[in-house]
Amino acid sequence: MEIVRRLGTSPRERGSMSNATCPDIFELSDGDFAVIGTDMTDELRGLLPSDAGVADYERIVKVSRATLVAAKGDIPAA
Repeated sequence: MEIVRRLGTSPRERGSMSNATCPDIFELSDGDFAVIGTDMTDELRGLLPSDAGVADYERIVKVSRATLVAAKGDIPAA
């Protein structure tokens, strides 16, 4: 598996001048996406709707609004 491209702008282009805040979204060669964000699993697990769950190998990741908005134009419609 490889990273094919970044969706949206780089953290630096969104105002991060350090490695402290670098949320990012990448498209992978298998068509899925990888997200760099803040692990919020412990804080949000108990707040999920009853029909949602988090497997032991999954994490709930918070991505800034600016990151997702910047990526919007690069997210495929289908």
